Amino acid sequence: MTLTELRYIVAVARERHFGRAAEACFVSQPTLSVAIKKLEEELDLKLFERGASEVSVTPLGEAIVRQAQSVLEQAAAIKEIAKRGKDPLNGALRLGIIYTIGPYLLPELVKHAIEKTPQMPLMLQENFTVKLLDMLRTGELDCAIMAEPFPDTGLAIAPLYDEPFVVAVPIRHALAQRQRISADELKKETMLLLGTGHCFRDHVLEVCPEFARFSSDAEGIRKSFEGSSLETIKHMVASGMGVTVVPQLSMPRDPQPHVAYIPFEEPVPTRRVVLAWRRSFTRYEAIAALRNAVYACELKGAQRLTP
Repeated sequence: MTLTELRYIVAVARERHFGRAAEACFVSQPTLSVAIKKLEEELDLKLFERGASEVSVTPLGEAIVRQAQSVLEQAAAIKEIAKRGKDPLNGALRLGIIYTIGPYLLPELVKHAIEKTPQMPLMLQENFTVKLLDMLRTGELDCAIMAEPFPDTGLAIAPLYDEPFVVAVPIRHALAQRQRISADELKKETMLLLGTGHCFRDHVLEVCPEFARFSSDAEGIRKSFEGSSLETIKHMVASGMGVTVVPQLSMPRDPQPHVAYIPFEEPVPTRRVVLAWRRSFTRYEAIAALRNAVYACELKGAQRLTP
């Protein structure tokens, strides 16, 4: 059994495809297939079920892949320990971030990271929470910035900030001149939501649960419309299609000609943004440096949660 063989089975488990796994490992598919077959013979069990279009991991294979990932991380930790003796912050940090945080935090975060730790470039991956959690588990990412709650995966978690929500309405809407809006008042409106898969969609439905499905009242059928990103939804609001709820940091810095942003009445709904990483990740100084770069950001309207 070799580290190379362990890398191969982790890649196949991640890609669910021998060809893509071979490409990810920079080897030919026959080389990868032969190595995995040799490992299966050595262990005297089948790690993968080969289907017509996709490869699945057997139940015992799942446990072995998890152990293989742990072994690979421990092997990589040996090199990291050696590096830390020279420069603890040397080398790229693979950072994941969810779609509803990335566009609003990254411009300033990257600037501060470059200023504070130029020797630690950020390799960025923007994705859904569930995908980022999977990439953390398989070692494709070192850490991720996400919003709670998410499934307990045994990750180490450091809170970064609490971010309030605000209501976005068309500038000519009756609510546009209000100082504050209650969640109950939104029940009468056409709500614009992010599509399925975005955790912020779930956050909005916690505030306005009646929009989880089509509903009806005396005025007829109300529907919720979906958009692919917060920026797309803001354009839909500007065009008069409805109203939406957005996180505070996504608000434009300058007044907008077609959209008004109104705070919620107390209690104001919020989300907690956290930094998560595998407990086996050994670059503690890199995590601390990234947190400091986040805290150096303006985070206007959000409440910093420093240690």
